[in-house]
Amino acid sequence: MIVACLACECFLPGCRSLKEKRGVVKRVLNRVKNRFNVSAAEVDFWDHWQRTTLAFAAVAGERRFLEAELERVRRFVEAHEGLEILRVDLMFL
Repeated sequence: MIVACLACECFLPGCRSLKEKRGVVKRVLNRVKNRFNVSAAEVDFWDHWQRTTLAFAAVAGERRFLEAELERVRRFVEAHEGLEILRVDLMFL
């Protein structure tokens, strides 16, 4: 069993308040959870209105499967309007 975690540090240039940021983050996380079999959460920059770190975790028997699945998640997040990925970290346990 292999656990993988994808962390995406993001910039939200269109957000002008924490309330607006929460709406964008919630929308992205819900769409990812509905489309992919992963856990998702905001894990950093809670009090910054134009920055966030989103983390996604998955468990599988093969590393290649996890790499492919989390790459699809990364591309999906990157394609979301109003959000720019600044940094990506992929970790395996």
